[in-house]
Amino acid sequence: MIVCIAEKPSVARDIARIIGATSSRDGYMEGNGYQVTWTYGHLCTLKEPGDYTSAWRPWALTQLPMIPPRFGIKLIEQEHITKQFAIIEKLMQKADGIVNCGDAGQEGELIQRWVMQKAQAKCPVKRLWISSMTDEAIREGFAQLKDQQDYQPLYMAGLSRAVGDWLLGMNCTRLYTLKYGQNRQVLSIGRVQTPTLALIVNRQKEINNFKPEPYWVLATVYRDTTFTATKGKFTKKEEGEAAFQTIEGKPFTITKVEKKEGKEQPPQLYDLTSLQVDCNRKFGFSAEQTLNLIQALYEHKFTTYPRVDTQYLSDDIYPKCPPIMNGLFQTKFAGVAPYADLIRPIGGKPLNKSKRVFDTSKVTDHHAIIPTGVIPQSLSDAERKVFDLVARRFIGVFLPDCKFSTTTVLGEVRSVATESQPTEQTIEFKATGKEILDPGWRVVGAAPLSSPEGDTNVGQQGNEAPSGAVGGASGTPAAQLPHFTKGESGPHKPTLTEKMTTPPPYYSEATLLRAMETAGKFVDDEELRAAMKENGIGRPSSRASIIETLFKRHYIRRERKRLVATKTGIELIDLIREDLLKSCELTGIWEKKLRDIEHQKYDAQQFIDELKAQVTAIVNDVMSDPSNRRVTITQ
Repeated sequence: MIVCIAEKPSVARDIARIIGATSSRDGYMEGNGYQVTWTYGHLCTLKEPGDYTSAWRPWALTQLPMIPPRFGIKLIEQEHITKQFAIIEKLMQKADGIVNCGDAGQEGELIQRWVMQKAQAKCPVKRLWISSMTDEAIREGFAQLKDQQDYQPLYMAGLSRAVGDWLLGMNCTRLYTLKYGQNRQVLSIGRVQTPTLALIVNRQKEINNFKPEPYWVLATVYRDTTFTATKGKFTKKEEGEAAFQTIEGKPFTITKVEKKEGKEQPPQLYDLTSLQVDCNRKFGFSAEQTLNLIQALYEHKFTTYPRVDTQYLSDDIYPKCPPIMNGLFQTKFAGVAPYADLIRPIGGKPLNKSKRVFDTSKVTDHHAIIPTGVIPQSLSDAERKVFDLVARRFIGVFLPDCKFSTTTVLGEVRSVATESQPTEQTIEFKATGKEILDPGWRVVGAAPLSSPEGDTNVGQQGNEAPSGAVGGASGTPAAQLPHFTKGESGPHKPTLTEKMTTPPPYYSEATLLRAMETAGKFVDDEELRAAMKENGIGRPSSRASIIETLFKRHYIRRERKRLVATKTGIELIDLIREDLLKSCELTGIWEKKLRDIEHQKYDAQQFIDELKAQVTAIVNDVMSDPSNRRVTITQ
């Protein structure tokens, strides 16, 4: 008998139906030579400190650092888990073979390996590796089962992550709680959560310490169009007033009219982080809420595997795209087919195959999130919104580039020489406008923002929006500049406006996710951001839960879309002197090493040995702190 083990009962039922295991039993299904059972996510976990030695049960500084000679696992102590594991153990003891049907990723591999180890399974193990839960994908997966040994590096990376988090979390949480926590609150420290908190705290300090400074902008209105001085902003009011007096009452002359045509490529397909960012900006969904919604769409077979960090498809997906497009064409919500008109112009023709979309070298375990072609039914309003983003992004990558023209108009005001001002002065002005010539992919209506909210002009003089700026990446409505002719001249109305420099914005979940992805550096360019993902902090699948953990620990709170650090969170970061605990760059390097373990470029034992040494150094450093500092407790 072959035992198949899935990560959830719903997934097990789908697999059982496809392979013919149609008879229900207590905790599994059976038939056609198969027994299909399931876990409930994690059934096993690493042992607690007290499981290794009774000396580690009480929290005591004298027992730190806690470094077990060998890590072990144990069953999570919950009644339904104990019952289900007993069923799994019995099946595996008698099995002729096992098929690991866990989620196709690092965490899924770890979950099932630990269960098999705990059950002391001895038979051969195969791995089911699929990117969607459609019937076709399950059939193909079972026809191409892999040997479990092929995924040993993936398991070692997952195991290293778990052990590393145990070493850092268990030791540093006890260390900081006992040293600074007033015996009233656990001060949770984590390899990813603490640098993430540091991002929020450091940004908040920038805001609190920011001192606004005035500056003056010289502009003029000619033929109902605002032209801004190209000289820039004046930091002294006297300079601005002098320039204003220079041009006041003098004619404005157009010196150059330049029109350039350009193209804008479609935005790339979604990975999990970019989907979470868009859902937070457009709908106010938290990162965790978006993950739960896209996970539900995946389990209902409407979209592909969500916990991905690539925005590319492998070349073998290209032949599957026309049927997917056909499924979207037939999709209806409340009797309306929202995608039919978008797809019709490219229907019946070979789909464009761009290297920005199809690049096998950019795909490791899973490809970007796309629809499966299964027509969605009975979606909640929130699920429909997420599906709609994924669907429109998928359609968009096969549509033509957006074509536009950018018009730049230069003008000047000249002052004649006078007794008080013996030299002639010229002040130049500029206005720009953008006109959409062919919307191309923009008909899908899912234009990306030109820059993440509020992350421009950080602590600097604000940019003046030129009159007629239109149809840019921000999706603003198109408007055209009037027709100007070189050499034309006429009256104008100059203005000198006082403005103030602005502080950097608070993080929202959208901008925090981007910062986590790029190790604290703000990067808006898609290709550069992709290159920096190697050094991001956390994994796409874990970032949402990390943010939620910060809320639960009362380290941060929400103020509308803002993420604001509490007094506890600020004081905790202030206490920590060790770079490893709060540096995005260093933690990003650890993340890269974990990925390198997965790709057999780095040794797992070396990773653990380095972390043991780091933890020991942190303990010794904190223990030698002679101060009597305490962290304020936030309720």
